[in-house]
Amino acid sequence: MKLSMLMERIQTVSVNGSIDVDVKGITHDSRHVKAGFIFCALPGQREDGNRYVQDAIDQGAIAIVSDRATTVSRGQVVSIQVDDPRETVAAMACAYYGDPSRKLEVLGITGTNGKTTTAFMARDIFRAAGRKPGLIGTVDYEIGDRIIPADRTTPEAADLQKMLAEMVHVGCQSAAMEVSSHSLIQKRAWGIEFDVAVFTNLTHDHLDYHETLPQYFDAKMLLFQGLVRQKKRAFAVVNVDDPWGEKLVRLPELNAEVITYGLRHDAMVRAERIQLSANGSDVDVQTPWGFVTMKMNLPGRFNVYNALAAMAACGALHIKPALSAKVLSNMSSVPGRLEEIKTGQGFQVFVDYAHTEDALQNVLTTLREITFNRLIVVFGCGGNRDKKKRPLMGSVVARLADYAILTSDNPRKENPSDIIAQIRSGIQGADGYEVVEDRYEAIVRALSLADKGDVVLIAGKGHENYQEFANTIIPFDDRQIVRECLGMKK
Repeated sequence: MKLSMLMERIQTVSVNGSIDVDVKGITHDSRHVKAGFIFCALPGQREDGNRYVQDAIDQGAIAIVSDRATTVSRGQVVSIQVDDPRETVAAMACAYYGDPSRKLEVLGITGTNGKTTTAFMARDIFRAAGRKPGLIGTVDYEIGDRIIPADRTTPEAADLQKMLAEMVHVGCQSAAMEVSSHSLIQKRAWGIEFDVAVFTNLTHDHLDYHETLPQYFDAKMLLFQGLVRQKKRAFAVVNVDDPWGEKLVRLPELNAEVITYGLRHDAMVRAERIQLSANGSDVDVQTPWGFVTMKMNLPGRFNVYNALAAMAACGALHIKPALSAKVLSNMSSVPGRLEEIKTGQGFQVFVDYAHTEDALQNVLTTLREITFNRLIVVFGCGGNRDKKKRPLMGSVVARLADYAILTSDNPRKENPSDIIAQIRSGIQGADGYEVVEDRYEAIVRALSLADKGDVVLIAGKGHENYQEFANTIIPFDDRQIVRECLGMKK
C-alpha cells in the first residue's frame, strides 16, 4: 500500500519527503522494523519512542511518525509530524490492514474485574453458535487455531489491527476482546468498530495511573464514547448493579442501544433466582429474548454476573439465550480464575488472579462457603502499581480468611518488604498471619499447614507463568509450584 493512501486518514503538522512510497508494515517497536516499514515513535511513561528513531532508520524504516519534527540521516526517509502519534498509528493501522473490525462481530469488554472470564464465556458461546471466534485478552491471543501467550491485556494499536486482520484471514467471524483502561487512554483500540461494548464494574485499581476513581471511570467511558464515531450500530451492555454502571447508562452522550444486566428487578437481563453451592450455581435468567435456567459449574456470585454479561452481549448479537445457557452450564474454569489444583490429600487448593480488594473479597466469600475447616490465603501485591489498594486487600484477608501468608507478587522495582509492610497496615493487629517473602517458600508453607477440610487460596498471579523483579523476570507459575510441592504430574 502506498504511504499516500494512509496519509488520507490522518491529520499532520508537517511532512518532509515523498509519500509516493510503498509501505510494508507499521510498528511502534524499533526492534520489529523491517525494510519498508513505518516507525511510529510513541510517548510512554518509561520510554520515549523518539529515542529509537535512528535504530528504526538503520533497520530500513521508510517513514517516521512523531510528535516532533524528526531529523533523519537518510534522504529517502519521510518525516511525518503529528499532534497525536497514538491516534495516528491507530488510524494508519486501520487503513493498512483494511479495517478488519468491520468484517468481524467485535465484542469489547471493559471494567475492573470479570473481563477475562466474560471474554472466555463469549468466545465459547460464539463457537457454539458457529461464529468462529478470535480472542484477545489477559491470558492469551487466539487467532483461529493459533494461540499466542499474551504480554498485555490489549496490544498496541498496530499489533491489534494486525491480529484482527489475521482473524479475518483465517476465517474468524467474531472476536471477543478485553479492553483495558490503559489501552483506552493510549488509544490502542482507537478505530475499532465494536458491535457490543460491555461494562462489568469499577473498583479500586490502577489509581497509580488514573489517580482517582472518577478519572478511572472516565478512561473506561472512552470505549463507549468511541461508539459515536463508528458506522456500525452498537450495543452497550452495562452492569446496573454497579453504581458506576448506573451512572454510565444515564450519560447523555451514550450513543448506543443499552442492554442492562444485574440482579435488580429492572435489569433487562437479570438473575431472578440464584442458588449457590460449592460446585457452582443454579440460576434462573430472564432476558428480552426469553427465560432460561442455567446450572453453572463455575462457583461464586461474581461468576453469575460474568455469565449475565456474556449472555446479554451474545443476545444483542441474536444468539438465543438457550444456547448461551447450555454453553455456560458446560463451561469449566478459566485459566487462573478460581482454578482448582486437585490434591487428593483431603484439602483443596485454588489459584486465582484476584489482585484488587473487590476481586479478593469475591473469591474469599465464595471459598468461605465451601470451607469446612480453615481458609488459608497466600497473597501479595504488585510493585510499581496502585499502593492505595494494599492495606485494603490486607483488611479483606484479615476479615475473611482464617490464616494468611503475606508474600511477594511481582515486586518489580520496589522492595518486597515495603510492599508487605503496606499490606500489614490494613490488617490492624490481627495475629492470624505470617510473612514469608519468598513466594515459593510461602506456597510450600501454606501447603504444609493445610489439613483435611482446609482450603488454600494462592492469589494475585493466576495464569501468569513468571515473576518480575527489578532487573529480571524468572519463570514462576503458582499452579506448577503447587503440583511440584505435592509431587503431582503437570
